[in-house]
Amino acid sequence: MLAGSVDTNILVRLITQDDELQANAVARPMANHARSEELLFVPITVVLELEWVLRSKKSKSKADVIQALSALLTMVELSFQSEGALEQALTDYQDGAADFGECIHLALSRSSEALPFWTFDRKASKAVGTKLLN
Repeated sequence: MLAGSVDTNILVRLITQDDELQANAVARPMANHARSEELLFVPITVVLELEWVLRSKKSKSKADVIQALSALLTMVELSFQSEGALEQALTDYQDGAADFGECIHLALSRSSEALPFWTFDRKASKAVGTKLLN
């Protein structure tokens, strides 16, 4: 059962612990949800924004971002929208040249059986399932 949703800033505090007061505030409900059957919902748009914040605002490397997102996926108190597509996007992001946003778009398209994924992005077009529009 879902007991609410979380915003990007909640997950940023959880991962980075860069604000002690806010990190402590996040820890309390997370601990409560870990002990209950209630889950916190994480929209795919929050994950997309989280990757951007970690990479561009917190200067995390690609490897650090992948590790942080993978760790979130293992948290029993969180329920992710399109979790299978998100896991595929992380794999594609780790193994490929496309940015995370493109990997999310492609994974969601793949899970909806809506391929090819047309793009002008040359890096993204190297991924299986994409077509470069010339």
